[in-house]
Amino acid sequence: MLRLPKVIGHRGAAASAPENTLESFERAALLGARWVEFDAKLTRDGVAIIMHDDTLDRTTNGRGPVAKADWSQISRLDAGAWFGPNWRGVKVPRLDETIALLARLGLNANIEIKPCPGREVETATTVIEVVREHWPKDREPPLLSSFALESMVVARDLAPELPRGLLLWDTPEIWRSEAGRLGCLSVHFSSRSLPRDLKAVRQAGLGVAVYTVNDRRRARRLLDAGVDSIISDCPDTVLAA
Repeated sequence: MLRLPKVIGHRGAAASAPENTLESFERAALLGARWVEFDAKLTRDGVAIIMHDDTLDRTTNGRGPVAKADWSQISRLDAGAWFGPNWRGVKVPRLDETIALLARLGLNANIEIKPCPGREVETATTVIEVVREHWPKDREPPLLSSFALESMVVARDLAPELPRGLLLWDTPEIWRSEAGRLGCLSVHFSSRSLPRDLKAVRQAGLGVAVYTVNDRRRARRLLDAGVDSIISDCPDTVLAA
């Protein structure tokens, strides 16, 4: 069974720093997280960057689809001012520089492959290429996950040596068939849509993670119920549970 940590910082420490930024990953480490989760997608010119949304609007001062902007444009955007004036000037990071920071901080990662529509294959392929080139060979490999099943098929076939986690939102009961088909070592469920029998997932030899939980009592109940890992915007809150 994959050894998941008790807590994984969601997009770094998204409650206290602008999500999916180097600053957020540093904040997660400061709060005690040993793993972080983040989203990787492609610019128009094929650069793997860390961003959740398909558009630039919510978390940067840019506008429009990520898939229609080159890295040279995105690299100039402010990805912190939306979160607060003290974060003005924070940048959108590339995947390779994120990996370099994680190595310095001693953090492992759950890398969510987050393709823009229609880019499932190329996004997964590029993420794998960057991981293979830049992830330190002497460290435990990152966990790849995705809601995009086509991306997970690419990860299974192209990089069988990298562990995979199945992300599920509103169909938790398909965990057995899909995790088996995709060769996953863990299943990640929404806290709003859990399977009827969590223990059955663990009994099948799979790690169990639940996202996104920021309440200490809720986290404690889930851990007591057999969940291996809580993915949280507030990793320090969960650690306190």
